[in-house]
Amino acid sequence: MRQVKPFYFDMTEADIAAYAEGSAKIMRSATLILGEQTTQFEKAFAEFIGVKHAISCNSGSTALEFLLRIKQVAGKAVLVPTNTNFATVAAIIRAGGEAVYLDMDKRTFAPSLAMIREAIARHRASSKKPVAGVMWVHIGGVVSPEFPQLVADCRQQGLFVLEDSAHAHGSKLADVMSGNLADGAAFSFFPTKVMTTCEGGMITTNSDEEDHLARSFRNQGKRGMNYGNLHHDFGNSARITEPGALLGLIQLKKLPQMLARRQACYTIIARALDKAGLSYVSTKHMDAASQYKLIVHVPEGRTTEDLKKRLNEAGVICGGGVYDLPCHKQPVFEGVCAGQAYPGAERWCPNHLCPPLTSGMSDDDAAYVAEMLVKHLS
Repeated sequence: MRQVKPFYFDMTEADIAAYAEGSAKIMRSATLILGEQTTQFEKAFAEFIGVKHAISCNSGSTALEFLLRIKQVAGKAVLVPTNTNFATVAAIIRAGGEAVYLDMDKRTFAPSLAMIREAIARHRASSKKPVAGVMWVHIGGVVSPEFPQLVADCRQQGLFVLEDSAHAHGSKLADVMSGNLADGAAFSFFPTKVMTTCEGGMITTNSDEEDHLARSFRNQGKRGMNYGNLHHDFGNSARITEPGALLGLIQLKKLPQMLARRQACYTIIARALDKAGLSYVSTKHMDAASQYKLIVHVPEGRTTEDLKKRLNEAGVICGGGVYDLPCHKQPVFEGVCAGQAYPGAERWCPNHLCPPLTSGMSDDDAAYVAEMLVKHLS
């Protein structure tokens, strides 16, 4: 039976050969961290995003935490969507901040500008803890059309906006890349992401001071030194490996073509959904989108579980949602924002699905996915 899967590791035989050759050089050099590959990867990623600095680390989760620690959120409130991965909220708590959940808008699967404004006002009226800023999530790689106004609003009030860009490698709004739209960003290179280093993350910033601190945090607090036994900051061992950076360079070089393939497949599927009158989160307002996830709203009276089962039987294997269980319902965060209601997340987190959308799909695969979606959702 035909199968279209939600995950594809985009490495050709030529890519594998290049990785094998590069890995051999790394092994012979005996420099396994903080070497030439790491330096080249960080420089290339910064150039791709259009920022002054990119600082690699061992995961996107670590990148988020370090950004928040640099912003000194301890004892302060940080607004964050409840509709996000565990790591976004956990990073706030690990950095000593208080997570304040935001609801989501069906159209973007992100908070609206009105929700942000209302949450800031409500928190200031009810809590002695100051609001430090907003940890925004470009869910599925979608940058909200309201995001630039959100950033402007927050800066006028002395609040930061950080981008959780774990899904948004290559997403662009108003000719600016995700990762350069606010006051710092964190990317993930987890295996399922648009590009991967197996495990790994990246901080992007235009601040020389924050670049210096991030490099110290990821290397046990050794300011300005790769090695030695002098520690200034309460950092951690959070470096990317040289083989990981090498893989990142290979993936980054081919990222434009991987994004182009994802976009072509998205266009085929979206066109069919539009024709059938089915609802989904659109990226048409963006200059470019990573197309990490195509978020399709489950029609009224249908269930996500049943639809995914039917699609699976037809060979269309849906990937994970974004996110099926919002953070305010996660057992690990019990007590955070207790008693608050998030009707948008309650309605749509359990009632959406994400069909396959990868750089390994052909136009024919995309057309088949589109056909099955229309057949089973209509």
